[in-house]
Amino acid sequence: MLTLPEKILFVLLALGSFYFAYTGFRRVYLAIRRGQPEDRFDRLPERIGRALWLVLTQQTVFKRRPLVSLLHAFVFYGFVYYLLVNLVDFLEGFFGLHARGGLWNPYNLLADLLTALILVGILGLMLRRYLLAPRDFTWNPNVPLHEEARKGIARDSAIVGAFITFHVGSRLLHKASSLALSEPDPFQPVASAIAGSLAGLSPALLTFLEHFFWWGALGSILLFLPYFPRSKHIHLFMAPINLAFRKEVPGALTPLNFEGEAEKFGAEKLEDLSWKRLLDAYACIMCNRCQEACPAYTTGKALSPAAILISERYELNGILKDFAEGKESPRPLMDFALNEEALWACTTCMACVEVCPVGNEQMLHILDVRRAKVLMEGSFPQELNNAFRGMERSGNPWGIGQDKRLDWAEGLDVPTVEEKPHPEVLYWVGCAPSYDPRAQKIARSMVQILNASGVDWAVLGRREKCTGDAARRAGNEYLFFQLATENVETLNQVAPKTIVTTCPHCFHTLKNEYKDFGGQYRVVHHTEFIAELLRSGRIRVEEATRKVVFHDPCYLGRHNGVYEAPREVLKGVGLILTEPPRNRERSFCCGAGGAQFWKEEEPGAMRVSENRYRELKATGAEVIATGCPFCMAMMNVETAQDEAHPEVLDIAELVAQGLKA
Repeated sequence: MLTLPEKILFVLLALGSFYFAYTGFRRVYLAIRRGQPEDRFDRLPERIGRALWLVLTQQTVFKRRPLVSLLHAFVFYGFVYYLLVNLVDFLEGFFGLHARGGLWNPYNLLADLLTALILVGILGLMLRRYLLAPRDFTWNPNVPLHEEARKGIARDSAIVGAFITFHVGSRLLHKASSLALSEPDPFQPVASAIAGSLAGLSPALLTFLEHFFWWGALGSILLFLPYFPRSKHIHLFMAPINLAFRKEVPGALTPLNFEGEAEKFGAEKLEDLSWKRLLDAYACIMCNRCQEACPAYTTGKALSPAAILISERYELNGILKDFAEGKESPRPLMDFALNEEALWACTTCMACVEVCPVGNEQMLHILDVRRAKVLMEGSFPQELNNAFRGMERSGNPWGIGQDKRLDWAEGLDVPTVEEKPHPEVLYWVGCAPSYDPRAQKIARSMVQILNASGVDWAVLGRREKCTGDAARRAGNEYLFFQLATENVETLNQVAPKTIVTTCPHCFHTLKNEYKDFGGQYRVVHHTEFIAELLRSGRIRVEEATRKVVFHDPCYLGRHNGVYEAPREVLKGVGLILTEPPRNRERSFCCGAGGAQFWKEEEPGAMRVSENRYRELKATGAEVIATGCPFCMAMMNVETAQDEAHPEVLDIAELVAQGLKA
């Protein structure tokens, strides 16, 4: 179809386009390599297979915004097929391939229909962004955002949208012109319909249009390729890679090496982030789903997980050549990606990580910066001083003496490891049930359940110390290291078959993070353990009939995927379970995580706990059931200001109330 001069011109343009595209992609690759080492290469075939499955099924995209996700799926599946379509179109233009009839019919039908769906998808997405202009693409006025981002995002989206529309539209019109010169094709119904409207044009004009739109389809790719590495469209390549290298347990932090010769801890600048964090910035599609799910952002605070990654991307784009060549980045992350309010507003609930369609780990970016602030600068909210000091001196953030750790058990039959050195079940009480008067009732209820079940159990008593979760999430990794090392030594001496916890933070730390310190244990949350006891008939309860709503704790649900056990227990004791609109993986945080419980909440439109409490109360339930002493404490903050409030009870308390002798 192409003339010889056209072929020569195309080859020259292609060579130039590929050179500049290669240069851009190579710089991105070198920039990501600047990140700190992080081992994510275990089980590589399994990782690659999982990533391909997630990408091809679009599972992560369809978690939220179903209509938008459907439009995106039209574009995605169309472009996957267009890898073949563009190759065939190239062969038609260069070598006269006649892709009509016979075995080409199924190919042409799918290409024609997907062409139409791509156009529907991209025009729908552009209409939504620029005409409907939903709040998804805005930020709270107090959110720090890179100075280039506000205009740059809209501009980049317009360029990408225009390219897709022009590229695919040109391909459709090329086929329509070609069919108008010959005859309609029932296997190209959309192109044939357009060809009918072109039938009155002269053969010379149709030939011109056929050539023009072939160039529009293939030539636009050559024009776009050099821009590709700088655009949001790069997520087409980066997202599958990012999904392949995401952590199995994203909320389990990687320990720092305090025994080496490291001069820096945490992340002050871009080059201090791990290579996976830099990959996050390039994989980000700027959809702001993480921002929408973030409890801090939702309640009007300065934190936007999306803004952090977007700001990192724009900073990298601005310094890409120098950064790729190994030069130091010019300014710290706190100057362009986030500020003090945003840094300390994170509750580490992991909603941002769970909802991200491309496998980003926004929460870990924040915690890396917290580590640098605490360990390198000694800078953190002053309210955390008491908690840090308490954990360091007394083994708990309350700062109450270790000799009082077992006072909660007064009057109860509570065996310790001194009496039973190697129990089958070790009940890890945790700091809140040990020292907080309200949470002590949870521990006392667990004693009733354990004794009624007849299992061989004990507690560490005065040998138990804080797991260090709050210290670690606040960036004080060294304090966590000290506590973890001591606790692992104690636990390894006792060597229980099962550890039961009432606190999801203890559960998460013991189960997922003590492995790095030599602690391999079977750890179950008390709701899982109680569910086992009910199933096996080791405890029996009288059924209650009250209406109850369960609040999914972040560290039990999103961090560890435990959703069914608490509900099984509640239904098992006859309670009428209702669900709030945001439940399971979409549950809204109570506001206590990420060391927030030990400091003042950052300014915003409302408290995180207030937002959640209103939703739970609106279900009309008589009882808010919790599975975390900190969630309970936050809900009680709200009930104290509400005259007509539901009762707040832990699942263990609800079970203990109905125990049969």
